[in-house]
Amino acid sequence: MSDINHRRVHANGIWMHIAEKGQGPLVLLIHGFPELWSCWKYQINHLAEHGYHVVAPDMRGYGDSDSPQDPESYTIFHLVGDLIGLLDELGEEQAFVVGHDWGAQIAWNLCLFRPDRVKALVNLGVAYLPRSRELKPTEIFSKLYGEGLYISQFQEPGVAEKSFSKYDSLTVLKKLLLVNAPDIIAAPAGVEIIDFLHTPSSLPEWVNLEDLQSWAEKFNATGFTGALNYYRAMDKNWELTAPWQGGKICVPTKFIVGDKQMGFKSFGTENYIKGDEFKTLVPDLEVVVIRDAQHYIQLEKAEQITEEILSHFRKKSIICATH
Repeated sequence: MSDINHRRVHANGIWMHIAEKGQGPLVLLIHGFPELWSCWKYQINHLAEHGYHVVAPDMRGYGDSDSPQDPESYTIFHLVGDLIGLLDELGEEQAFVVGHDWGAQIAWNLCLFRPDRVKALVNLGVAYLPRSRELKPTEIFSKLYGEGLYISQFQEPGVAEKSFSKYDSLTVLKKLLLVNAPDIIAAPAGVEIIDFLHTPSSLPEWVNLEDLQSWAEKFNATGFTGALNYYRAMDKNWELTAPWQGGKICVPTKFIVGDKQMGFKSFGTENYIKGDEFKTLVPDLEVVVIRDAQHYIQLEKAEQITEEILSHFRKKSIICATH
């Protein structure tokens, strides 16, 4: 990891920490919750070896990037704006983009708002969903899964932070990252989600304890408010994105998901990604389902995910070169 370079750049009014390596076409790797840039360490090294300039930022609210406290500073316009600002700061008109979890959600919207800045997209775990015409996201989630759902519990500023504070940051990360549940994460009535989640006694092979301890140190310094604010801006995002109702993702896309991911069946993900609606909304789409893989798939199946990324970007590079 010592040959990965680190610096802070000014983008969209905030300072962002980026890790970068390699020379060639730009690849942006966008992490999710509750991750940092180093969740992409395997991909950074291997994509760079294959001739790409790879950049993995700590997103707004995470790690060594600025972390505003106000949820209003975490709308999808802020988050996509950060990436556009980063592209401009790097002097790049376009990038290949890979997103995971919240990073996938941001990447979908980057492609929706500014398809001219994205060559091709690989998204992991979170599919592009149509915007409801009538119901805000929190209303949908509460109606379907109750107030014990983690998303619902993260809404009120300060509440989740207080419950998290009963544990050290390393334990919180273990609880959140190592959920081994194919169903939804929802606590019984009156129980905080972080108390409900099991603390694993051992780590799977794909988790590097040193990296996890490094993440915990960063969250010790920043707290979890920035990360939780992404969830608190969900309803505001619904309001702001009304002009894109029915909008399609026209960037060449590969979507990858594990068949053991939380909600793959209970959220209806399996039926949705295999159905017509997803392909209608994302016309240039390839779907890959990886067997025996869970949510943090770029860590758990690092080599396979990297090969899927490379195959997609190589194919799109050849197509672009012939036009």
